[in-house]
Amino acid sequence: MTLTLYPAIDLKDGACVRLRRGAMDEATIYAENPAQQARDFEAAGCRALHVVDLNGAFAGQAVNAGAVDAILAAARVAVQLGGGIRDMAGIARWLERGVARVILGSAAVKNPALVREACRAFPGRIAVGIDARAGMVATEGWAETSTLSAEALALRIEDAGVAAIIFTDIARDGMLAGLNIAATTALAARLTVPVIASGGVAGVDDLTALAAAARGLHRGRIEGVIVGRALYDGRLSVAEALAALTA
Repeated sequence: MTLTLYPAIDLKDGACVRLRRGAMDEATIYAENPAQQARDFEAAGCRALHVVDLNGAFAGQAVNAGAVDAILAAARVAVQLGGGIRDMAGIARWLERGVARVILGSAAVKNPALVREACRAFPGRIAVGIDARAGMVATEGWAETSTLSAEALALRIEDAGVAAIIFTDIARDGMLAGLNIAATTALAARLTVPVIASGGVAGVDDLTALAAAARGLHRGRIEGVIVGRALYDGRLSVAEALAALTA
């Protein structure tokens, strides 16, 4: 069993950044050229990328479309994209432009009918991002916290036909505090939909532990993991990450 490594390319004002706990005013710029960053990840052996339009997540519409288009033109790997995609027109537009998988976040909470409609129209190409703060789902670029638990939302939409659920522990995101493996595996064990882990990867030990936990699941499946700051800060190389995620 091999888990998929999804290097994170988070876009703010056209640059590749990392945030601390989702705070837009705590952004560290790592690359002024996101397309080159995508090429670098591909050259290092990555076969997938996790791209988020951070401005778009707050605005509710695409803001960094130019940067996303440049990434799609530069890289030949599968790109999953989230951030500000809130309607069928936006979903269709990005899939037509070459995105492999669209991620719906706030829409899954506020417009669950859209998730079901999108899954019917584009089977296998819709993922749902569940971002949790103290177990409760956060929306609108993490600016709002709902009264819905992460598990309740996952169970509510798992039969819609989503390709995967991306589970992020906001308290750990960008903090190098370590993955919340217990919460991730507990969620995966309740679902038939594959789960992608996200938030807090600090180094190779996190990935080794996640892979071991994934192998130990008797029900459910962990598909992969999103890694951001640890790669950019040099705490973890792509080669080390890929090796740790390969059984």
